[in-house]
Amino acid sequence: MATHMVLRIVRNGCRNLPRSGRRSFCSKPLNCNGTGDIANVPLSQPIPGLPPPRFTSAEASKNETQVTVLDNGLTVATENVFGQFCTVGVLINSGSRYEVAYPSGISHFLEKIAFGSTTQYTDKDKILQELEKHGGICDCQSSRDTLIYAMSAETRGLQAVVNILSEVINRPIITAEELEDAKMAVGFHIQGMELDPNPEPILMELIHQAAYRGNTLGLPHRCPPENIDKIEKNILYTYMKNYHTPERMVLAGVGMDHEQMVELAKEHFVKNYKPIWLEQENLVDKKMSVDNSLAQYTGGKVLVEKDLSNVSLGPTPMPELAHIVIGLESCSHKDDDFISFCVLNMMMGGGGSFSAGGPGKGMYTRLYLNVLNRFHWIHNATCYNHAYDDSGLFCIHASSHPDQLSDLVEVIVRELLNTTSFVDKIELQRAKTQLQSMLLMNLESRPVIFEDVGRQVLSSGHRKQPEYFYDLIGKVTPQDIQRVAERMLTSKLSLSALGSLSNLPDYENIQNTLLGKNGKRSRFSFLGL
Repeated sequence: MATHMVLRIVRNGCRNLPRSGRRSFCSKPLNCNGTGDIANVPLSQPIPGLPPPRFTSAEASKNETQVTVLDNGLTVATENVFGQFCTVGVLINSGSRYEVAYPSGISHFLEKIAFGSTTQYTDKDKILQELEKHGGICDCQSSRDTLIYAMSAETRGLQAVVNILSEVINRPIITAEELEDAKMAVGFHIQGMELDPNPEPILMELIHQAAYRGNTLGLPHRCPPENIDKIEKNILYTYMKNYHTPERMVLAGVGMDHEQMVELAKEHFVKNYKPIWLEQENLVDKKMSVDNSLAQYTGGKVLVEKDLSNVSLGPTPMPELAHIVIGLESCSHKDDDFISFCVLNMMMGGGGSFSAGGPGKGMYTRLYLNVLNRFHWIHNATCYNHAYDDSGLFCIHASSHPDQLSDLVEVIVRELLNTTSFVDKIELQRAKTQLQSMLLMNLESRPVIFEDVGRQVLSSGHRKQPEYFYDLIGKVTPQDIQRVAERMLTSKLSLSALGSLSNLPDYENIQNTLLGKNGKRSRFSFLGL
């Protein structure tokens, strides 16, 4: 029918169309009085009957992060950006590193039961229905040192969003059914990690266990299978009583007025602050307290012998691989050398053996040029730099066939040792430019700004603007790279491996190869080079 109408318009114009058809293609009154013609409204005047438009400007886009600390210790941090949607959440100084006195896996459980039933909402569906009224979504993510509850919704629904956050964080009921569902979800998650052809999450767990053996950052991030049935409601409430306190929280938001957020925080996190665990003291172990231990880098090895020959079956199966991660201590994100370590990480780069390339893909990084492009049998070589409040871990994950594991270690150790040698200015400038562009492009996203605001304020009490880090990146020199590389290579080796490991060199031999300067470092002694 629509096709016939278009053909009639093309052949005859509007004159032969019925009146109802003509009005669809002609101007008509739009203002509230029913008079006026849109065709006669000058472009310099707003269209009658429509709300006035809102425009942004270059000056208005330069928003600063505002921070307020409330009487009960809760910190409120906001940055007002242009738009009709906002991202709001609570970041808590909580995570697996604080579970030393508890069964490991509490943070994993809290992540799974988040946004469940509360004293105000009978189940998760009620919360989601309330969020849907404001076009909202929610999520909870845990890490080794932070637990984040976050939501994005229309700005006009800010009060409802803050109310939900307060309920979810301070008054979760945790019914028996929800706890069983969480146990099932955690179990499925662990099984999924074991079956996933990509072993990176498991390897990152193992390298942290090797680097911080038995303390803080080395505690399991994901719940060990044997702990699933040990975690009960009373353990969760005891943990939350000690760590989910206002002075350990930051209520962060992007896309709203700061004073409005402060008033909502006072209403829902101060005036109506009634944690459910204080009402059910019979479930709380009062002997437990907050653990303020600092991370102790120990170095060491965690090796997992596993048959990976059938990890990916089918018409085009993946080849059998053995995976290693070689790690050394770097620094915390508060350290003066943090930016230099970040640039070194970008300079090393790396990735998988297959890549489509393209601008910014890192095809000119050292692990591509010196490793993946030269040795076809190496399937992956990727550099990581994990930075925390009190320590850091610089590591390289690499994989090859188990028969070539010794050669793989040789190549990766050589690249680590070469970080102290000559640094080409073009190579360094490329790494700095790539890091600067990644910083600025990521911060174009509202959720990323939210997390950056929250994490910085949670760690230091204030937020440094991207321009500050941009300038610091630009000031890194070749001497800075060599200095932090020397610092890194003086630390004890951390080693993790997964697969068939019969050809893996001894830990002590790798460690001796990476020994310090002044003639003590015997390059590749265990490899016969």
